[in-house]
Amino acid sequence: MPCTRRVRRDGVSPQRTRGRGPDDLHRGRLHGGERGHPVLSADGDVLAEGHHCGAGTAHAEVDALANLAAAGASAQGATVVVTLEPCDHEGRTGPCVQALLSAGVAEVIYAQDDPTEPAGGGAATLEAAGVRVRRGLCSQDAARLNRPWLLTVTRGRPMVTWKLAATLDGRIAADDGTSRWITPAAARRDAHHLRRQCDAVMVGTGTALADDPALTVRDETGEPAPAHLQPLRVVVGSRRLPPTSRVLADDHYLLLPDHDPRTVLAVLAEREIRHVLLEGGPTLATAFLRAGVVDEVVAYTAPALLGAGPAAVADFGATTITDALRLRHPRVEVLGAGDGLAVRLSGDLGADDAHPDAPAVPRPRHSAQRPDHRDRTHPPIRRHTEESH
Repeated sequence: MPCTRRVRRDGVSPQRTRGRGPDDLHRGRLHGGERGHPVLSADGDVLAEGHHCGAGTAHAEVDALANLAAAGASAQGATVVVTLEPCDHEGRTGPCVQALLSAGVAEVIYAQDDPTEPAGGGAATLEAAGVRVRRGLCSQDAARLNRPWLLTVTRGRPMVTWKLAATLDGRIAADDGTSRWITPAAARRDAHHLRRQCDAVMVGTGTALADDPALTVRDETGEPAPAHLQPLRVVVGSRRLPPTSRVLADDHYLLLPDHDPRTVLAVLAEREIRHVLLEGGPTLATAFLRAGVVDEVVAYTAPALLGAGPAAVADFGATTITDALRLRHPRVEVLGAGDGLAVRLSGDLGADDAHPDAPAVPRPRHSAQRPDHRDRTHPPIRRHTEESH
């Protein structure tokens, strides 16, 4: 469960934790294995902090208690602040509720109920044992923080964020295929922060062949981030990539010849991918839009016009203005300044998270077998390029 736990000796009121954003609760990707930065309290000491670093590792409550014990301290009478209701079942790890009870915790404050049937009910167990439980603190922030995990467990597939970079007239490349760079450096730096939040970065073979993107996370100086922070590189399509392709630089990649978006996402779910960044090109983006499996859009718009060249997306079935896909909860941010300015527009697509876009499907069983990486066919290369690198 993608949560951060804070253990405090004294009681915590909503006012005393108000104002902490999601970045205070969790840093890095869900499966990046990265520790969060310490969370500081304005009016009380933080005894310990814990994070869940991926499937099969200790849940954040247990991690926080272990860190506390390593410091030679006790959780007896402490308050634990959590983003998700502590689990009450035996899975790959033991129930967090029992760990909290054994540690003598006096109070648990959490933001969201656990929506899964096997793991839910932890709050009731804690209350029955005499632990004070409070619910709903910073629930909206927690919902945003936990969204990839929540979408995965409720819909049976990873969350999909479609990222695009385009001119004012919606072009992702010039008519001659050149696309570096449509957006300025500030937008590209922000895009790398976005990549770091995701478990996988996905493009189609058209983009992979035309742009030869590395699909890596890089820091402010352009240097690659550490290997454990790099997302899985995914290329969808049946065209063969040359062995010199940068996406094949190491073994942290996956080639999927299947063009069906739901099949692609099912394969990624088997690999316990929770958040996919879809970077193009237009053919792949259109297929995912048609399938109704794009959950979020992040668009970087440059103050430039091209008038010709490939568009960000093709026909996905909208024939009249009422068919337009409109973003929910749109957010706008200006990046950079002067001639280096770009606009970042983001928002949600599809149904509210509480109303899945399809009936729940059984979660695919985990398989240690690596999917077949071989491409099958070699049709002619069509020019589909966009700003992906």
